[in-house]
Amino acid sequence: MKFFNVNGSFLFLSAASSPYLYSVKKLVEARLPVPNAQFTMIAFGEEGDLHPHIALMASTDGTAAPLVRVHSECMTGDVFGSTRCDCGQQLDLSLSQIGAEGGCLIYLRQEGRGIGLVEKLKAYNLQDEGMDTIEANEALGHQADARSFDVAAEILRSLGMLEVRLLTNNPQKVKELEENGIRVEKREPVVIAPVKENEAYLAVKKAAMGHWL
Repeated sequence: MKFFNVNGSFLFLSAASSPYLYSVKKLVEARLPVPNAQFTMIAFGEEGDLHPHIALMASTDGTAAPLVRVHSECMTGDVFGSTRCDCGQQLDLSLSQIGAEGGCLIYLRQEGRGIGLVEKLKAYNLQDEGMDTIEANEALGHQADARSFDVAAEILRSLGMLEVRLLTNNPQKVKELEENGIRVEKREPVVIAPVKENEAYLAVKKAAMGHWL
């Protein structure tokens, strides 16, 4: 696999020499102090993008593969602390670990497994009527999981992080990062205790989506 920088974008040549042009650019960075840690926030996207992807960087001594979390946006869990999922808790735990050890958290703007907030709330209503998360998404005409993690690999490449320890329970993240040239040296589990509201949600993740739970 080879990578070339072409006018600020990354050209990825696979083993079969099929080119993929990525256009995410580094837009701006700023210091972001949080309780008990210091981060640098870097926005990635296209010029004028109002909702860029984010990388939160914490300094590391460089002696080991950096600790990395690829986290998809979840307004209900991340911002409002919804217990319908475990996203907010995963985010908090990951930020705490990365802040302490150094590394990077990539925050991808793909709400609701890639279907957006409005469709996600519609899916919530169907779940309240008895459907599971996959059934609800498919009933609305969506994939069970429409997310892509290619852009996360691009961001990691641009930051020079070609070998990582990945905080995840999702085998698809490992697969897509490695397919895009990021070596996952080790998979670090994100252990969150279930509660009544998200037991069924987590069970579907494990049984139907193969998550390591």
